[in-house]
Amino acid sequence: MVTQTDTTKKSMSSGAKALIATTGGIGLGISIICAAFVAPAFRRICLPYVPATAEQIKNVLHFLPRNGNQVQVRLLDIGSGDGRIVIATAQQGIKCSHGVELNPWLVWYSRFAALKCGVYPNTRFFCKDLWRFNLKPYDYLIIFGVEQMMDQLENKLILEAPHSKVIACRFPLPNLKPIKSIDAGVNTVWFYNLSENNTSSRRQI
Repeated sequence: MVTQTDTTKKSMSSGAKALIATTGGIGLGISIICAAFVAPAFRRICLPYVPATAEQIKNVLHFLPRNGNQVQVRLLDIGSGDGRIVIATAQQGIKCSHGVELNPWLVWYSRFAALKCGVYPNTRFFCKDLWRFNLKPYDYLIIFGVEQMMDQLENKLILEAPHSKVIACRFPLPNLKPIKSIDAGVNTVWFYNLSENNTSSRRQI
């Protein structure tokens, strides 16, 4: 004979199992999402996700061609994060504005944001390691770097993109002389033309 107490216990047991399963599923989902943000921190040299400010974006755009001068320009934002630099450059008129970012969630967010802003046809976002990504096809390269990576990045730029123009934000390239810099502090932006640097300065990575 099944009593009311037995029925209640069975019901509670089923409810507890459902709660545990739901909680576990939520926890797993959060862990998967967080892993994409945490994993780069375990690399020897990583580029953290720090969104560009409106002032920094304005300073980057200052060095880029406008209107009819941008037709043949190919641009890459190295470590593009949430895509705001790529989107801003596309809105200014760059017809081929790309970003490379290791975090897949930020890549998908960037694609959605570009679609929402109406510049999706002129943008592309690659989910790849920036150190394995070929820089050669690009005329303009934008980087919001960290100090410990700039020396290695400078070598990669010289080796792969010796005729490109570089816009460095937050930290300058350590050995190359900029053509111009604007603003100060965290909003400082340095502009380089790699083709104007002496070829004897090239070093192997």
